[in-house]
Amino acid sequence: MSSVKHFDIKTQIYFGEKSLDRLAELSFRNALLIADKFVVKSGLIHLVTVRLQQNGTQWHVFSDVVADPPLEKIGLGAKALLECRPDVIIAVGGGSAIDSAKAIREVALKMDTTLSRPALIAIPTTSGTGSEVTSFSVVSDPENQRKFPLVSEDLLPDEAILDAELVKSVPANVTADTGMDVFTHALEAYVSTNNNEFSAALAEKAIEIVGSFLLRSFLDNNDTHARQKMHVASCLAGLAFNTASLGLNHGMAHQLGSHFHIPHGRANAMLLPHIIEYNSDINKYSRRKTDYPKHVQKYATVARTLGLQNFNIVTTVRALSNWTQFMMKEMDMPLSVSETGKCTKEEYFAAIPAMAQAALEDACTVTNPRKPTLEDVIRLYVELW
Repeated sequence: MSSVKHFDIKTQIYFGEKSLDRLAELSFRNALLIADKFVVKSGLIHLVTVRLQQNGTQWHVFSDVVADPPLEKIGLGAKALLECRPDVIIAVGGGSAIDSAKAIREVALKMDTTLSRPALIAIPTTSGTGSEVTSFSVVSDPENQRKFPLVSEDLLPDEAILDAELVKSVPANVTADTGMDVFTHALEAYVSTNNNEFSAALAEKAIEIVGSFLLRSFLDNNDTHARQKMHVASCLAGLAFNTASLGLNHGMAHQLGSHFHIPHGRANAMLLPHIIEYNSDINKYSRRKTDYPKHVQKYATVARTLGLQNFNIVTTVRALSNWTQFMMKEMDMPLSVSETGKCTKEEYFAAIPAMAQAALEDACTVTNPRKPTLEDVIRLYVELW
C-alpha cells in the first residue's frame, strides 16, 4: 500500500472587500440560484442578481431549501435544475443551501445523463460550515431519523466567494453557533488520525483567528473586520477537514440534529468539552503519566495558541475544555441538551441507544484519535443531558 499522500485545493477562492464583484466578470448564459427563503425575502439575493444583470446572465431561483436538507427537497431541486438547464449553479446561503446545491447537481446529472455538468459557485452567508470548499454534503432522511454525509470529489464547488457584506445581518445566536462550528472543524481536523502538515497549518490558523475574532464578531455585527476574519477562518477550517476529515464530535452531533433538530454548530459546541476530555482520557490518575499520545499534545498546542498555557499537559488540556465552555457562556449558548428545551428527558434517553449506534457508524467517527466503543458513546450522550 502506497504511503504517498496528496493535498490540493480545487476551489478557487475570492475574498476580501467587494469580492462579490467577481460575479460581474463571469460569462455564463443561464444561472440557477439555490438559496433559502430568508436569503430571498431579506433581499440578500439582490447582492448577487444585480451583478448577474451587469453581464447579461439570466437566472432562476430555487428557494425550497431547509436546514438539514432532506432527500425529498434534493429531488425537487434536481427537477428544477433539469427544467432550466443552467450552465452555472450559484449557491447563496449557509451550509444547508450549499450542501443542497452540491447534492442537487449530482442527482440531476444521474437523472439525465445528457445534461452538461454545470459549474458550481458557493457564496456563504454564514461563517461556519466551510461547505464552500469541501467535498462533503450532509443530507437527512427524516423518515428514518438519520443524517448522513455524502463524500465525493465531484461535490467540490468550482469557486467560492467570501464577502463579509453577506454576513452583516446574521443574528448573534447564529454567529455563536457557526463560530463554534468553525472551531470544532479546525480542532477535529487538527487531531484527526488522517491529519497532515498542510491540514494542520490551515487548522492552526483558523483556531488562532477564532480565538481573536469570534467574540468580537458576536458582540458587534457591524465589526466588518472581525466578520471578514471569521469568514476566512471558516474557509480555512473547511480546507483542513476536507483533507483530514473530522471525528466523534461530528459523528455524535449529526444525531442530535436529526433526532431533535438542535442546530449543528450548537450541537458541536455542547459536545466539544466532553469529547476533548474523552479523547485525552483525562482522569484523576492522568498526572502520573510520563508520556501522552500525540493528539493530547496537540490539544495542549491548541490551548497555548489560545493563550492558555498552564502548569502541565493535563491542566493545559483541561484549560482548553474550560475555554470552550467559557466562550459558550459568553455567547449565551446552552451547555447541555436539557438547556436547549428541544426534548424531554424521557425522549432524549429513549433515543440514546439508536443515536449512539448511528454515531459509531458515521463516516466522521472513523478518523477520531481515540477509537470509541458503543458504551463510551452512550456514556457521553448521558453526560450531555
